[in-house]
Amino acid sequence: MAIEKQLPSTRTTELDSICLKAEVIPVITINRLEDAVPMARALYEGGLTVLEITLRTDCALDAIERIRASLSGASIGVGTVLTPAQYRQAEQVGADFIVTPGATDALYRYGVESPVPMLPGIATISELMTGWQYGYRRFKFFPAEASGGVKALKAFSAPIPEAHFCPTGGISVDNAQDYLSLPNVMCVGGSWLTPKALVDAEDWNGIRELARQAAERFHH
Repeated sequence: MAIEKQLPSTRTTELDSICLKAEVIPVITINRLEDAVPMARALYEGGLTVLEITLRTDCALDAIERIRASLSGASIGVGTVLTPAQYRQAEQVGADFIVTPGATDALYRYGVESPVPMLPGIATISELMTGWQYGYRRFKFFPAEASGGVKALKAFSAPIPEAHFCPTGGISVDNAQDYLSLPNVMCVGGSWLTPKALVDAEDWNGIRELARQAAERFHH
């Protein structure tokens, strides 16, 4: 299949500027719309200013619009984007970047044309090479731990050292630094910052404290 058009390098630059602000990107699934703003604000005030909100729930798009309106300083990624139609919805609610669990030719093609940069999900070197052909240089490595973790990313860096990653999936407070110490890792994504028990209890101070600890502890 001929690839007519490649991703502009400015999209890579934009992703780098977003990811340089974050060692850790909280990956958030919002089940109750009223939780969206207080949860996001707690993470932001704790020092985590780049947030990924997944499209895994019915209220996700409304939640993103509310967070966008109330936290102008945050960089908001829209995650679990599976189709060009969802990519378009994410553009419409003001996403700063798009995150996908995997990638299809349709998504790669849409991303090449979109003003909003995409961090496509890959798990293997072949998937990485497909994205590379389209001009993508920054990727989500997912599911990170299940796909070989730190050892896999070290191996990826030999043939394609210019590719940089945000590993997500199985990242915890215990292994985040192992990933961040790799030269080809920009940041990590983690759902441990919004544990269900704290969210259910609306304990936003507890989440702010988890965010503060992560912002202080993890670094390149």
